[in-house]
Amino acid sequence: MLMKRTISYPFLLLALVWMTIIYWFSSQSSLFALSEGILDAIFKKSAHAVAYGILWWMWWRASGRRSGLALLMTVLYAFSDEWHQSFVPGRHAQLFDVGVDTFGALFARAMTRREQETG
Repeated sequence: MLMKRTISYPFLLLALVWMTIIYWFSSQSSLFALSEGILDAIFKKSAHAVAYGILWWMWWRASGRRSGLALLMTVLYAFSDEWHQSFVPGRHAQLFDVGVDTFGALFARAMTRREQETG
């Protein structure tokens, strides 16, 4: 039996709100830093991955569980966010961050698939 996939407007709204939060953080000229450089880098890259994993999940739910569409929306937003950062004083666009964001989305996708397979 084919299941009709429809847009979930509450999750669409959540995705847009989450994107606004990401945009706000990206608009800050400087963010707090941990005292140790490597710990700061690990913390910030982990935050990127988690934030975009959550964004993927929200798009996945909003799109009627269309995994590819959710991934496309998430990665496009990651690119646009880095482009936006290139205009913020004190911030730099980094393609590496898009990779970290994409990793976070792919990790969330893998976890969701695993959950579906196990029940």
